Amino acid sequence: MIAAVLCVTSALVPIKDKVQVAGHPHSRTASFIYLASFVMHLGAQIWMTFVSGLSLYFALPRHIFGEVQRILFPRYFTINACLSLTTLLIFVKHHPAHTWDAEIAIQVCAMSGAFFLELLIRLYLTPPLLQLIVQKNSLERAAGVGNEIGRHNPGPLKHCPHYLNIHHAFRRVHVYIAMGNMLTMGCTVLHLHYIASKLCVL
Repeated sequence: MIAAVLCVTSALVPIKDKVQVAGHPHSRTASFIYLASFVMHLGAQIWMTFVSGLSLYFALPRHIFGEVQRILFPRYFTINACLSLTTLLIFVKHHPAHTWDAEIAIQVCAMSGAFFLELLIRLYLTPPLLQLIVQKNSLERAAGVGNEIGRHNPGPLKHCPHYLNIHHAFRRVHVYIAMGNMLTMGCTVLHLHYIASKLCVL
C-alpha cells in the first residue's frame, strides 16, 4: 500500500523536464495500452459483478460457489488494481498536473480512488473474507449443510452462537467488499463517460 501511494504521488507531482506541450501527438502504443487496460477493467467489473457471480450463485451448490469465489476474488481485485494503475499512470502522463482543469481533476481523483479502493480490498478485506469462508464451510460440512443452491440454510447451526458470529462477520466483510466494488465501478463508468465525450470517430 505504501509503494502504491508513493507510485501514484510521484506520477501526480509535476516534473519540469517531463512537461508536454499542449497538442503534442501521443504515442499510439501508450494510447493502445491505456484503452486496453481501461476496457479490460470495465469488462472484468461487469462480468464478475453481473454475470459470473449471479450465474454461479444460482447454479452451483453454495459450498462449491464459495470455493470458486475463494479463487476468483484475490485474482479479480489484483488484476483490477493493476489495470486501474496502468490507466491512471498513462492518463496522468498525457495530462500533466499544471494543465488540469476541473474535468481532468475529477477524472484523476476517480481513477486514483478506484485504484486505492481495489488495492485496499485486495490487501485488507479479501484475506479475512477467505478465512471466514473456510471456517464457515468447515462448520457447515460437519453439520451436513451447505449443498443448497441459491439460498442459505444453516439447518441445525441456526442455534449455534459460534457459527452465527462467523456468519455475521462473513456477511459484514462481504457487504464492505460489494460496496467497494460498486464504488470502483462508478469511478470506471465516470471515466467511460469522459472517454465517450472525447471520441471523434463517430
